[in-house]
Amino acid sequence: MSSLVSQPARQRVLLLALERRGEEWRDSLEELARLAETAGAEVVGTVIQKRERPHPVYFLGKGKAREIRQTRGETGADAIFVDGDLSPTQERNLEQAADIGVLDRTGLILDIFARRAHSREGKLQVELAQLNYLLPRLTGKGAELSRLGGGIGTRGPGETKLEVDRRRIRKRLSLLRKQVERIGKRRAIERRHRQTVGMPVVALVGYTNAGKSTLLNALSGAHAFVEDLLFATLDPTIRRVELPGGREFLAVDTVGFIRDLPHQLVAAFRATLEEVREADVLVHVADSSHPQLAEQIVAAGRVLAELECADKPTVMAFSKCDRVPDRARLDERIGRETNAIAISALTGEGLDGLLRLVGERLEQVLVPVELVVPWQAQDLLSQVHDRGRVLAEEFGEKGVALTARVPADVAQRLRRAAAATETGTSEK
Repeated sequence: MSSLVSQPARQRVLLLALERRGEEWRDSLEELARLAETAGAEVVGTVIQKRERPHPVYFLGKGKAREIRQTRGETGADAIFVDGDLSPTQERNLEQAADIGVLDRTGLILDIFARRAHSREGKLQVELAQLNYLLPRLTGKGAELSRLGGGIGTRGPGETKLEVDRRRIRKRLSLLRKQVERIGKRRAIERRHRQTVGMPVVALVGYTNAGKSTLLNALSGAHAFVEDLLFATLDPTIRRVELPGGREFLAVDTVGFIRDLPHQLVAAFRATLEEVREADVLVHVADSSHPQLAEQIVAAGRVLAELECADKPTVMAFSKCDRVPDRARLDERIGRETNAIAISALTGEGLDGLLRLVGERLEQVLVPVELVVPWQAQDLLSQVHDRGRVLAEEFGEKGVALTARVPADVAQRLRRAAAATETGTSEK
């Protein structure tokens, strides 16, 4: 029996890009089409102009901008998605010339985040990013927003919020910043609690749709949300994973990266991305079957550098190796790298080897200690056994003579306790 409820029509969009030297612009345009698909739009045409840099007024040349009005009529497009970032002036002028709603790359990514945000925390962070993006674009926005027809680019804060004056928008921004700051403090408390529990943390990072959530499910037996779309996961998911030998770590699935990730999102999601900064080891998941594998690794590396995590101990996991047509070429690349492995979360190939590499990297971040742990600080010994590796321990009159490798924060507490005993004071 067919449904009596008609499905809403997908928004029809034109893609607009500048053709520049090299092939990178083609890769970027293909990714824009994938972003449009993720946002629920149907791409009905592409407008390309050869220019080395955007026109300061229209992004495209003035004549080309006016031609889009005709193209729009031929294709029945509802909006234009631009492969690049527009200034408020460029966006306004292009909309007026083409008589159609315009959304740039950053606006489209923000819209996808608004669609994907389900938790209260995620929604707050997305709204903060959207309002920071929209504030300089408020002047004269009423007519342009009506052209979008309540579609892509109007999720999140919504049309009514955009019609209020700047003072109220800034007041809302101030409130959101305080709420996101509270999220950061709460996450910091949660991280401190995890440290007292005694398990190291491994963050899964990488380009969006590289297979991080599928890998988390395979390693932990969890059921994190998985979908073959960009930015399927926004809220971090944390699961226990067991290493060979029985030791455990906490695996954190984080939001996916993308080339030119909007700085508004990096700022708004900083509380969430702190999970990456505080992790002991990173697993950089890269889709080995993707034609732009190298470019995606570089783009993810830029985001990690922005988060000041570029030098963190890292394992490279080349995912989806079961889909690679030229396996010899992939194996050759992996052979040139250190701490890298080909994996398939679907078939299980390489997962044992990945866990072995993670275990080795966790071992490398441990600090050697050789000291006497006083009897009044014996609670520290449980952390040594849980989070580190005991090489030798001998019970004596003053305490336990310990030789071990432990995380830096545990080593610091052990040294303070030992020093306090030597000076005749107690650690507070």
